[in-house]
Amino acid sequence: MGIYPLEQLEGEIRANPERWRPLVFTNGCFDLLHAGHVRYLQTAKMLGKSLVVGLNSDVSVNQLKPPQPGMPSRPLIPENQRAEVLAALKAVDGVVIFPQLTATHLLETLKPEIYVKGGDYTPETLPEYPDVVAYGGRIELVKVEVPSSTTAIVKRILQTSQTSIM
Repeated sequence: MGIYPLEQLEGEIRANPERWRPLVFTNGCFDLLHAGHVRYLQTAKMLGKSLVVGLNSDVSVNQLKPPQPGMPSRPLIPENQRAEVLAALKAVDGVVIFPQLTATHLLETLKPEIYVKGGDYTPETLPEYPDVVAYGGRIELVKVEVPSSTTAIVKRILQTSQTSIM
């Protein structure tokens, strides 16, 4: 359990398949971890024996979440701290930080039996979809009924701070 370089995690999974497989994999920015994230990860874990989270690096988060007017640049929390928080969750068996914009390389390397994404996606809209199908994995979409997002939380904080200043 913990934060792994990809090569080490691949070796662990290969050496101990009975501990890791069926492997569930998900990925994302996980900036400002909130209840929606936790419930999503708990649900994902129930689909297999272990859950690995691919965590977008600071560089890739900045590319995926470009600055918006009146909003701070992203990520708000540095990658090593985000990884530490995720790795501390009971549902998470491993975290691997990756610099790419998609998780394709991680999926091709780890070949999880189940690739989980949020319910706001469809399999065909995922750039990783062809790769998961090619190695025989399946995609599960998990919808969590918690109306929360990091962007919404930041906007509320900014609105509250502006109101309290006046």
